[in-house]
Amino acid sequence: MPQAFARDLPFGAQFTPEATRFRFWAPAQQAVALEVDGAEPLPLTRSDDGWFETSRAVPVGARYRFRLDDGLAVPDPASRFQDGDVHGWSVVVDPAAYDWETPGWTGRPWDQAVIYELHVGCFGGFDGVAEALPRLKALGVTAVQLMPIADFPGVRNWGYDGVLPYAPDAAYGTPEQLKRLVDRAHGLGLMIFLDVVYNHFGPDGNYIPAANPGFFREDLQTPWGGAIDFRIPEVRGYFTENTLFWLLEYRFDGLRLDAVHAISEQDWIDEMAAAVRASVEPGRHVHLVLENEHNQPSHLAGEVDAQWNDDFHHVVHVALTGEREGYYEDYAEDVGAKLARALSEGFVYQGEPSPHLDGRRRGSPSGHLPPTAFISFLQNHDQIGNRAFGDRLTTLAAPEAIEAATAALLLIPQIPMLFMGEETASETPFLFFTDHEGELAEAVRKGRRKEFAKFAAFAGAEIPDPNAIKTFERSIPKPHPERAEARTALITRLLALRAAEIGPRIAGAVSEGAEAVGPAAAVARWRLGDGARLTLALNLVNDAVAAPEIAGPILYETAPGAADALRAGTLPGLTTIVLLERA
Repeated sequence: MPQAFARDLPFGAQFTPEATRFRFWAPAQQAVALEVDGAEPLPLTRSDDGWFETSRAVPVGARYRFRLDDGLAVPDPASRFQDGDVHGWSVVVDPAAYDWETPGWTGRPWDQAVIYELHVGCFGGFDGVAEALPRLKALGVTAVQLMPIADFPGVRNWGYDGVLPYAPDAAYGTPEQLKRLVDRAHGLGLMIFLDVVYNHFGPDGNYIPAANPGFFREDLQTPWGGAIDFRIPEVRGYFTENTLFWLLEYRFDGLRLDAVHAISEQDWIDEMAAAVRASVEPGRHVHLVLENEHNQPSHLAGEVDAQWNDDFHHVVHVALTGEREGYYEDYAEDVGAKLARALSEGFVYQGEPSPHLDGRRRGSPSGHLPPTAFISFLQNHDQIGNRAFGDRLTTLAAPEAIEAATAALLLIPQIPMLFMGEETASETPFLFFTDHEGELAEAVRKGRRKEFAKFAAFAGAEIPDPNAIKTFERSIPKPHPERAEARTALITRLLALRAAEIGPRIAGAVSEGAEAVGPAAAVARWRLGDGARLTLALNLVNDAVAAPEIAGPILYETAPGAADALRAGTLPGLTTIVLLERA
């Protein structure tokens, strides 16, 4: 039977047919009025702690906003939907209006996750993503992760410029269309995750400082301005409620929290995670993932499932491309040893000095964590899009090298992630794109050019204009005309092997160590949860290397005869071999 889900938020517009409760936190204001389009303004009642509140009978779809002391009209910071973009009116939404077709869906265990990251705009909106789900399921993906969808200025954006964390951007569709996407995923047995941003707001359309400048700190700066003040209970609650909103009202199966190293009060992460575990229905699988460039594993010992492992990406990227600029300089020496450590312990940097950070130490020990605490990838939105020209790995490395690395990625016990287009060997760039106007557009354009001026490879090159519509259009992945079919077949085969032989054994897996056997070659071993032993031999350069003789049943080899060569003590170039000794 269809069922409705709604989160009763302690702020914003909470609809009921009798009267909608409006609640707005603005302790810096002495008077706030509610404006409903077409009606006279209504003064809100102020409490001593700065909450403004009233109830008013309004229909679903009514447009509203709040007017401050100085006359400025602002959208609801907890708006569930916007009419007129980030500077427009907030819209009253009935969250219980959508009847779910999959109310009994309880998710999937974390060890079954195979993640596919995508940008909703590049798929044509929520409905476009929904149309692609059967194809992704056939590929072997079990979880789709959406880049941020919180309302941002304009119609084109990566999503990290969002300013209204509770409102799906209208450029992608309505709240009902987003729920239908989630519903469709669950009907196909797929998990669906959402990328959320709690470390900053975008530069255009953020009205929170006007209503409450104390929301941000003056004594602590981030790359995006004053840090959000997570010392304040109301601020913490605003973001904790957002996690619960997406998980309980929209039924997302998990969240990826962007750049949590920029959140000064790290204890909020654990507090939020505990609130999620206490609020989600018993028996339902919900997953929390962090991005944390400081390589801090402390949160992974509690209620957080995993963390993106940039180290895995960086060392493989260096091995495949030979690049050494920027943060890649940290991985340019002893590549084989760093590859072995990434495979066996997750983080490469666990407290060692970082050359890129002028010798400052980075990270903490991570070898005690299970393999599933790390999400590994060869590409993602950052690692492609933060390049000047959005180069995909497909244009930087030989196909045979990419296929060997892909096999390793998809057959190790760590959680693998693909980025849209990888499955078709796309060479289409993924560029940084926005839809800003006026002075901000020019500032972003100049900032992008300045960012890459120090890189020798881009000297004198014309960096694509982030605000040009063609920059977005070029970023939509297109299958490679010659390699798409073979790459899709390879990934489908690998993920079928993972689902049949590795996935069911991952729970309880532990590393048994790894060692470098060449300049960019390593052998790694794991004891899986049922006692089976998984061995991976990986060589990411052209030249064969000597390797210890390894015996065991072949699960996968890059080319016929590769395992026989390994048994004789040689690991061929550009090769991945996986052996599985069943218990």
